[in-house]
Amino acid sequence: MFDIDALRLLVNVAGAGSFTKAAAGLNYTQSAVSRRIASLEQEAGGPLFERLPRGVRLNPAGRALHRHAVDVLDRLARAEQELAVLHRGHGGLLHVGAFPTANIALMPAALRAFRHARPDVEVVAVEGRSGTLTARIADGALDLAVVSDYPSGLCSADGVATTPLCEDELFVALPREHRLAGADVIDLLELRDEAWLQDAYGDRPTMLADACARAGFAPRKIVRIAEWTGKFGYVAAGLGVALVPSLAAWAVPEGLVLARLTDPALRRTLHIALPATPLPAALTLRELLQDGSLRPSGMRKTPDTRFEVSASGVEW
Repeated sequence: MFDIDALRLLVNVAGAGSFTKAAAGLNYTQSAVSRRIASLEQEAGGPLFERLPRGVRLNPAGRALHRHAVDVLDRLARAEQELAVLHRGHGGLLHVGAFPTANIALMPAALRAFRHARPDVEVVAVEGRSGTLTARIADGALDLAVVSDYPSGLCSADGVATTPLCEDELFVALPREHRLAGADVIDLLELRDEAWLQDAYGDRPTMLADACARAGFAPRKIVRIAEWTGKFGYVAAGLGVALVPSLAAWAVPEGLVLARLTDPALRRTLHIALPATPLPAALTLRELLQDGSLRPSGMRKTPDTRFEVSASGVEW
């Protein structure tokens, strides 16, 4: 592997046409330049310069290595420039992630405001489960993520700091023809005979399981459906009911209704996850996410940071 300083010296000597001139321009001694070029030639497997009576010039091997050296040094210079503007919070790339329902309206609204605030920063957005997003923050693949403690608790990772963003109430989605579809508030016990649509796997307790236990029953049946569109389709067909966060209310199809549940613990908390040393641009996006006035039209928070529900449905 060629040393970067040696490649830079090669380019300088080739440009100067002389070890002596290159040494003067770099504030080196002529002997130091000669020794370093000799060492580089040994690494390259042979001479790189033709020694002339008055100076030096690249030989074919030298011209080949010089071409690659110029390309490498140019790429490194551009990388240094990009990192410099990135760490100043201007320009560069910002990699962000969010779980699916945060991508319905919350994250898009914040990114729209971010585009106006930082037009020179290019955002690369991805979607994933909260645990996966947290891990990607930890390994440096993401600069910011919106994560949730639903359905089985907030994931943690070394080097990742989380800041609570808000609470998001969970409702139950029912088909319009369901016997309880007209109720404003439903006790979970009234749904003890229903099949529940959920995508959580594993041995960890879920919020649904805990809520059913508090109500005095266990779910009769769990139907594993990962995507929200699939869950809504099953609910509309009368094949089960599902917990739906208020963030997803905008995407609920016409054939479904959302009803509030009596259990006050049926809420999830949204968090902003950042690396221990966040980029300035990531801090700007965090501020925009925390700014309630920039959230989707109609979405507002109560004094205790929970989303409200009006008589006609979820407020957006």
